Amino acid sequence: MTTKSKLLKLFEENRGVYLSGGEIAQDLCISRTAVWKAVKALQSDGYFIDAARNKGYCLSTQTDILSEQGIKKYLAPELSKSDIFVYQSISSTNTVLREKANSGAPEGCLVLANEQSSGKGRMGRSFYSPVGSGIYMSLLLRPKNCSGNDAVKITTLAAVAVCEAIESVSGEKAQIKWVNDVFVKGKKVCGILTEGSFSLENGALDYAVLGVGINLYPPADGFPRDISNTAGSVFGNVVSDAKNRMVAAFLKSFYSYKNSSSPTGYAQKYKERSLVIGKRVTLVSANAAREALVTDIDNDCRLIVQYDDGSVGCCSSGEIRVRL
Repeated sequence: MTTKSKLLKLFEENRGVYLSGGEIAQDLCISRTAVWKAVKALQSDGYFIDAARNKGYCLSTQTDILSEQGIKKYLAPELSKSDIFVYQSISSTNTVLREKANSGAPEGCLVLANEQSSGKGRMGRSFYSPVGSGIYMSLLLRPKNCSGNDAVKITTLAAVAVCEAIESVSGEKAQIKWVNDVFVKGKKVCGILTEGSFSLENGALDYAVLGVGINLYPPADGFPRDISNTAGSVFGNVVSDAKNRMVAAFLKSFYSYKNSSSPTGYAQKYKERSLVIGKRVTLVSANAAREALVTDIDNDCRLIVQYDDGSVGCCSSGEIRVRL
């Protein structure tokens, strides 16, 4: 661990508290000159660190920057052991994590970025990922004996975990537009994309890359015109350490359901947060679009619909349009 990383860990554990240069030097076993250089490096990275004569250095409580140290301080020991990589700007967290997965990265490896130049959305779309305003992360999973149908549950489980994280950190009610979009106050604030690698030998899932993008704040230049009417953000202004808290809350919730003895224990909570039950929707497939009424969501988080001719359908994947 570098001196800068060690100092950031110390600051994150003592937010709002002044630490003298001598105390820091003694704790980290470095010189006071090295402390000063590390502080300057963190300030260059955007951290608000006050330096006051006779008081020392203090990381502002209003700082909101993603970091491995900042996330892990909110995690239980068993989760904090996972590898966490935070990048300033990359093409796509899913792409980078797939490369790590193919090189043998273990389950739980997490890749985050402050900006994506080629963020991925469903159906080949892009996911708008401007610098500083969102949380863009991908989690590596290596489930055992997981089929393609079972893999779909990763996305729905993640949607519940995102809702619970948003509610925990912001106090805002979060809802789900089947199958993978999370809404707050009628606006989409999160998209989820799960990509997998399957074994040619038995058709089971070798690994899954769970990608989650959360719009935490409004972009500095606003949302692009094509999504400006539908996209929103969790907060209107910067909130102290919200990014690190949101990531940690998501991981806690996700793993609590993933490791539960009841594999469908989250399904009722998914259903309770549904935006579409009782609404007319358009089911979109590669070949057609069909109108239907959503009547229910079952324990596998499949959409139960009634078509205009009276017939009933069950959808486990795909896309819907609904007027909210």
